[in-house]
Amino acid sequence: MASNRSDFADGWQVETGGSIDGSPEPAFTFRSQTAPPVPVLVASPHSGRTYPSEMLEAARDPGVLRRRLEDRYVDKIAEQVSSELGASLLVANAPRAMLDLNRSEHDVDWTMVGGVPGQKGRGVPSTRRARSGLGLVPRRLPGTGELWRKPLPLERLNARINGIHRPYHEKIASELERLRDFWGFAILFDLHSMPPIASHGSIEFVVGDRFGASCASNVSCDIENSLRSHGRNVNRNRPYSGCYVLDRHGRPREGLHAVQIEICRSIYLDSSLDRTTARMPAVAALLANALRMALSGINGIGLAAE
Repeated sequence: MASNRSDFADGWQVETGGSIDGSPEPAFTFRSQTAPPVPVLVASPHSGRTYPSEMLEAARDPGVLRRRLEDRYVDKIAEQVSSELGASLLVANAPRAMLDLNRSEHDVDWTMVGGVPGQKGRGVPSTRRARSGLGLVPRRLPGTGELWRKPLPLERLNARINGIHRPYHEKIASELERLRDFWGFAILFDLHSMPPIASHGSIEFVVGDRFGASCASNVSCDIENSLRSHGRNVNRNRPYSGCYVLDRHGRPREGLHAVQIEICRSIYLDSSLDRTTARMPAVAALLANALRMALSGINGIGLAAE
């Protein structure tokens, strides 16, 4: 998929890529610096807010898509973290309701897809996650039920995979390799949000590293310890350890580290979990400092916290 690039005097290059079926908007926005000052790519895969009208018309309750599936304004946090560090930034514009970038393109519930010829796709068994309703294209949510009025046409599914999923993950892979070639290693800092979880107390952040499989242990430990040092309540890998993004892009033995951060929505959004508050910049600053600590522990980089 062709992309558009523009150069700015401040050193940032901005690029758009991919396509959203039913919208003129690109699937993602990416920015980077030619000589990256840190080996970090900050990403926000679930904060996209470009909802094509035809998709909204197919939804049983369009408001649920935003309230329950969207990582509300996490892209704004990602932008601040990127700006403070000079890190590369990748933000999805396509909403999670259209396609979940944290799932494999094969993680499809084929019973929700119409126009499937013969047995296409049915030879690949659906995962437990897809069967539960949270596969590549979300189908249902607990307490809400079915999200869509009718099956998703096969050609629309293919358009979403080709226009959104593949270009996004190709961009992650190419940028991590570029950063590793420049620095000797690279870190993907994948940002998400979570609803308040009563069963886990007042957890504000969850650091996920696939139980040590997606990044060097000192990376996730330093991020966790930095957040704790500021009095924040942090869990590691529970209840969220990461998913497809970390499985695909986290290869510590090859110098490619990937860590997922879940941010409780109540610490940066209002009481209705809808709009940002004045607390959001402080949350972003905490995350930027946590990344600085992680970087200082690798290869003696030693970036000072502001």
